[in-house]
Amino acid sequence: MNYILIAAAVLSGAAGLLGIRSITTDSGRSSWTMFLMALSFVVQLYILGIRGEQRGSCPLSDPGEILMFLGWSLTLFYLVVGSTYRVSLLGVFTAPIVTALLLIASMPGMLDIHPVHKNVSDYWWEMHTALSVLSYGALAIGSIAAIMFIVLDGFLKKHDMGSGLFKTMPPIFTLVSSMVRLTVTGVVFLTIGLVSGLMMSTHGGIHLWIAAVVWLGYLLLLGIWYVRGLTPKRMAMLIVSLFIASLAVFGAL
Repeated sequence: MNYILIAAAVLSGAAGLLGIRSITTDSGRSSWTMFLMALSFVVQLYILGIRGEQRGSCPLSDPGEILMFLGWSLTLFYLVVGSTYRVSLLGVFTAPIVTALLLIASMPGMLDIHPVHKNVSDYWWEMHTALSVLSYGALAIGSIAAIMFIVLDGFLKKHDMGSGLFKTMPPIFTLVSSMVRLTVTGVVFLTIGLVSGLMMSTHGGIHLWIAAVVWLGYLLLLGIWYVRGLTPKRMAMLIVSLFIASLAVFGAL
């Protein structure tokens, strides 16, 4: 299992390296980045499928499975955004994070060697956990798009348009659209996850309440963006700041 997991990490790591190479050599966007990330996605899905069969439920019962699921979620949303908005450079920022998550998950003690098979599972717990982690995939990619916007905005203000990084950047409108829509997507998934958490047979614990606070923060941010309005740069900075603060949810698991 660990060898397959490391193979997925190698594929995503290679995608990141090729993306960085395309920037440093000023050779334009590399189509190999998305291809290798797609291969990594397939391998990750295969591993999660195996763990799901072993568990008899959604594989989110140990730290390694949570990290794998989060890496898979990041890869999924990158592939969707990259193909829809032509933001292939997003893989250069996303691939190292996915690689790190998978490598940490493959470390000894992270994955249960003999996972316990559940004969009876709590449907609402599975919905709550899976959708909550999935929402973080969307929110994380949205934060990466926001960071890319901040970097691009800095280039434009300094009139530094000759670097390879600038030339491979997508249009600024694309980044704004991506970071906002991904944040909305993440909030939608988090909303369903929270409702599922309230329906669980057992109390969700402190992380459910922290997730509720995070949800309110994102809801307030989106409300201000759509109703009152914010500058794209301030929106990008708030998206990144709120995501960093929201990582406390995982710290409370």
